[in-house]
Parts: sequence; C-alpha cells; structure tokens
Amino acid sequence: MKLRKAVQTALRSLVLASLCGVAFNATAETPAAPQEPAKQLPLEELRLFAEVYDRIKNAYVEPVDDAKLLQDAVRGMLAGLDPHSNYMDAEEFESLQVHTSGEFGGLGIEVGMEEPYIRVITPIDDTPAQRAGVKAGDLITQLDDKPVASMTLEEAINLMRGEPGEPITLTILREGRDAPLQIKVVRDIIHVASVKSRLLEPGYGYLRITQFQVNTGKELIRQLEKLREEGELNGMVLDLRNNPGGVLQAAVDVSNAFLSEGTIVYTEGRLPNSDQLFEANGQTVAADLPLVVLINGGSASASEIVAGALQDQKRAVIMGTDSFGKGSVQTILPLAKDRAIKLTTARYFTPNGRSIQAQGIEPDIEVANAELKPLDSGVGHLKEKDLSGHLENGQNSEGEAAASRVQDKALLREDFQLFEALSLLKALSIVKLQDK
Repeated sequence: MKLRKAVQTALRSLVLASLCGVAFNATAETPAAPQEPAKQLPLEELRLFAEVYDRIKNAYVEPVDDAKLLQDAVRGMLAGLDPHSNYMDAEEFESLQVHTSGEFGGLGIEVGMEEPYIRVITPIDDTPAQRAGVKAGDLITQLDDKPVASMTLEEAINLMRGEPGEPITLTILREGRDAPLQIKVVRDIIHVASVKSRLLEPGYGYLRITQFQVNTGKELIRQLEKLREEGELNGMVLDLRNNPGGVLQAAVDVSNAFLSEGTIVYTEGRLPNSDQLFEANGQTVAADLPLVVLINGGSASASEIVAGALQDQKRAVIMGTDSFGKGSVQTILPLAKDRAIKLTTARYFTPNGRSIQAQGIEPDIEVANAELKPLDSGVGHLKEKDLSGHLENGQNSEGEAAASRVQDKALLREDFQLFEALSLLKALSIVKLQDK
C-alpha cells in the first residue's frame, strides 16, 4: 500500500509539472528537446497505470519485486515506440559497448550450439584458446564445474568472457580421444576483426565487413593495402551481405575510402544536433578501383548507408537482393548505475535524398542466391589438341587458364552471387583496357 501511494504521489507530481509547464531533464547528458507548448498528461492513463500496478502487486500468482516491475514498465514504454528503441540494464549496456568496440575479455573462440554441447567452430589466431590447444571441432561439455547442457549459447558465451588474467577450465570431447580433455585457458583481451580480405584470383580482391565497429574504416584500409602488396588490383568486391550495421561513423569512414568528394549521408530528427551532414573528405585510398558491392535482406543500417552512398554517387555497382530497410539512427543515452536507453532520434537519407526506412536499397543488378551446377559443354566435341600430331601451343598459358577455370567453378558452386560479382568485375576490367 505504501508503494502504491508513492507511485500515485509521483504521478501527481508529474501531472502538476505538466500543468505548470515544467520540463524535467533526467540527466545533464540527455539533450534538451525542442520547446513545445506544454500539454497536460493524460490523467486517465496515469490512473490506469497505477491501478494495473496495484493489481499485479496484489493478485499475481507469485510475489513480484518492485524494482523489476518498474524496470519492465520502462522496457515496455520504449519497446512500444519502434523495434529499435529499448532499455538496457548494466549487463546489456556493457555487451553493446563490446560489440561496437570489437574488444572484450575472453578466450578467442567462435562457437555454435550442438545439443547438448557447445561446438568450437574455430579458435581465433594468436588468442588464449589457440595457444592453450583448443581445436576446431572440439565439443565443450563443462565450463569450470558447470555443465553446458543446462545453458543457452548466450549464457555459455557470457560465462567464457571475463576479466583478462582470469582462468577458466574447459572440459572437452575431441574426436579420436577416448577420455575428456581438461584445458585451462587464461582470459585475455580479444580483438574481433570486423573486416576480412582475400584474393579471389590474381588482380581481383574481396573485402568482407561483418559489422561496423569503431575502427572498421581503418581496418578496411589496412586490409586493402595488404591485398595491394600481393599485386596490382583490377577490381574489388565489397561484401555487405548479412551485415546488421553498427556505428554510423564507421559507415562514413568506409564510404570515404572509395569516394573522393560529395555527400555520403545526412540525418534529420527533432533534436537540433540530430541534423547532420557527412561528406567525403578527399582522403580516399581507392577512388578509381572498379567496385561491386554485394547486399541482401540481411544488410541493414550502416550497410545500407555505404551501399546507398556508393550507388547515388555512381561509384559502385550494387548487386544482390533488396536490403533490410532500416533507415533510422539510434542514440545511446546513458542513465544512472551503468544503464542506458537506446532511442531512435533521427532518420538518415542517401545523397540523393532517399529515405531507406522500410524500403531498403534496391540493387542495380538483382542476383538471387542460388545453387548452380555448370554443364560441361565440351562433352562429345573433338578439339584441335585431341588430334594426333597436332602442333604444340608454344606458350605456357594453358596451365594458368586451367587453374583459373577450376577456381571459377569452385566459386560458382560455393557462392553464386560472389561468382557473378567477380564476372562483372572481369567484364569492367576488359572494357577499361579497351578504352585505353
């Protein structure tokens, strides 16, 4: 009853403040909203809240903690706004900071669920797990003395993370070993690379961004320079498929690596500091390199900023399928006790003024993912090299050409969209040579 009276007193204070035109600002860090005429709070809804609160406290089948009930009310208030605004407790706030920074205390292994155990997909190079002898394919059955069979994958991952220097013992089942292994691993700072690179074949590079972290722009430039050390590049594929987004500034940095001038993205919102314009600063490292960008329905937010900027600026060919369509900006507003809210504060627009919200980026060339098996068109056809006594070619290019064909067929089987992107880059390279 005392708590109900306290809630009602607080509600009455809010009503009085509304009637008097007083603006409440919870923290000094929260930006002040534009001045609007004072409006009365809806008294009927406030009474309803107090009544529901009272009914839950008195009639719910089990006792409910007051702090949890109020915290859940805050969660519901934010969740009702849109799918991307939410409340974060201390643990969730810390997890968000880990994902955006790309650094955390842990073991350095990629894992997946294989009921009832956790399977090691791969240990990351030069991490505590690799140095301790953890191998791909290992099944983790216990973390210290806790069986993983009773955990979710997220719970197991959280348990493996921790302060650098803290040890944890993994109980592991390994193929070829009769008895379980116990491997002690000492946690360390793990750096998660958001950019991966490789050569598809000589002259054609591949950059894959898994998520947009604080240092993704710098990491992309390092990976690009690494590819250039292996030889001159005739074209590049930038793979943004299934990339959920991340830090806005990272998307600007990545776009700037390929754009020498012009607008990248701009945002508009109700707060004065929500209206921002981001332009290329001329410090591009690949302004003329032929570029194909791959997107799909899992490409969202920052991925769409990059794809939209490069598409509007006619800098790249966008290939794949329609992107997700998340064209809103979320601002992290810290609260007391290491908590925060993630609040949608603006919409973003491509250089040509397109809003991506609930629409997405349409590719210039639509290529759905598919599994294809190339037909052998040479069956039954006799060639010159099959004739008895044929003249030798006199050159050694056949081996290289055959190797290239083998690579193409393998790529065609593994990733049809990437195969098509590489084929387009080769065509663009041929046209570019003819223009010289």
